[in-house]
Amino acid sequence: MAIIYSYPIIDPTSVDYLLGVRFDDDGKPTKLFPLQGIVDIVKEQIPEGNYGLYAQTALGTLITNTTTETSLVSAGVGGLTVPANTFKVGDSFTARMCGTLSCANNETIHIRVKSNGVTIADAGVFQMKITTDKYFELVLDFTVTKIGVAGVAELFTNGQYSYNHNAAGEIAGNNFALISNTLFNTTITNVLSITAEWGTAKTANKIQSQNFVLTKVY
Repeated sequence: MAIIYSYPIIDPTSVDYLLGVRFDDDGKPTKLFPLQGIVDIVKEQIPEGNYGLYAQTALGTLITNTTTETSLVSAGVGGLTVPANTFKVGDSFTARMCGTLSCANNETIHIRVKSNGVTIADAGVFQMKITTDKYFELVLDFTVTKIGVAGVAELFTNGQYSYNHNAAGEIAGNNFALISNTLFNTTITNVLSITAEWGTAKTANKIQSQNFVLTKVY
């Protein structure tokens, strides 16, 4: 069985330690590696800038019989907050959300994506066909193209909202995009939120998120 030991060289410093692999039979190290070299190898195996930021782990609030703009995002692991002066040019993110949906015929829903209360993506007021216990999906992409205060910072976003209604096999939806360069501000704390707003308050109008994942892709 191999045993791993740490061997310092003469007058060691924090980066001078070597990792030795010693076998019980001869008591001598057969290989020595600089620790920094090992760290570099490990870093090469981990893609920079591509990792999960948030995963929803509870059903969202059931938004029904109301015209109040309400958050679709529920509790989860990770975070939706970006501290001030953390964004870098080129930072890119994707988000995917799905959940259950019902509505009366020709009802409208308005889905917005916000950062610190500023709308950065807007699916618009969308009229839907009659839907009973079906599903919706929201797909979003974001890229920070400029950093700075409001009026200087810039964010490109695009997305797609889709759902399947009662007509068997049919999916409807719309694509949307927005360039945020007037109110978006990277020098302050930014908190991501996604909301839904019904056009009329009816018990038949229901939407609730199930899955939501935010990922940094660059």
